[in-house]
Amino acid sequence: MSVLILGWLLCSVAAFPLDGPSAAQSVLTNDVTRVEAATNAALLGWHDPRLNGGRFLDFVGKKYGEPLNIVISGLSDPYVLTDDGFHNYAKSLGYSEECLGLHYGNLHDADLGDGDGRKTELFLARQYYFPVWGTCWESLAGGHHFRAWKQNGTLANSGAWFIGASKEENSSRRHKIVPNGYNLGRDWLVDRAIEGGRWKGMWWKADVEWRDDLLEKGKRGVNHGIEQDGRVAILTVHRL
Repeated sequence: MSVLILGWLLCSVAAFPLDGPSAAQSVLTNDVTRVEAATNAALLGWHDPRLNGGRFLDFVGKKYGEPLNIVISGLSDPYVLTDDGFHNYAKSLGYSEECLGLHYGNLHDADLGDGDGRKTELFLARQYYFPVWGTCWESLAGGHHFRAWKQNGTLANSGAWFIGASKEENSSRRHKIVPNGYNLGRDWLVDRAIEGGRWKGMWWKADVEWRDDLLEKGKRGVNHGIEQDGRVAILTVHRL
């Protein structure tokens, strides 16, 4: 299909004069870019936010952000890509909703380059330590948590989940990220996803691809000035 579209675009530009850069040529370039991006997203299951002005750091205030260090590919189990399915999948990894359904801390925004601009996190999950009020203990004692956004705008509707995972301090230290907390939080989630888990009779196991070309290594622009290794885990989750 993409080959046919590109052929039509190349033929249509012949109707316009070619004496220097023209509006038609600009349109052609933009359309080709969009077709290539759509084809790439279809193959990968996600769209690189940077191609449409987004980034792999979320937004915390005006200057800083936290790494979007995990992507759950749109090639994953379709149920996991739904809101309810994603919540259940998170529980299979050892997370759950916030304590008593109440949010603690600031809401973060992210620009996934999908045409929606900056949008607020859809889900914040915390480590579930034990049955009954398990995430309340995480709010007090600290632990692993993640924020998630869905790439579903008009420019890039891959259905992928973009996740910022980290490990945080206890409440007495105002839930600041622990040293090396972005790498630790990412690896904690990825290890469990690869190992596989279950929730209410549903079993999942993930494949991972590591990318080091999406997120700048280091601490420039990173919240709390914490170094991170620049690696992003691309997960494809399979139902067993």
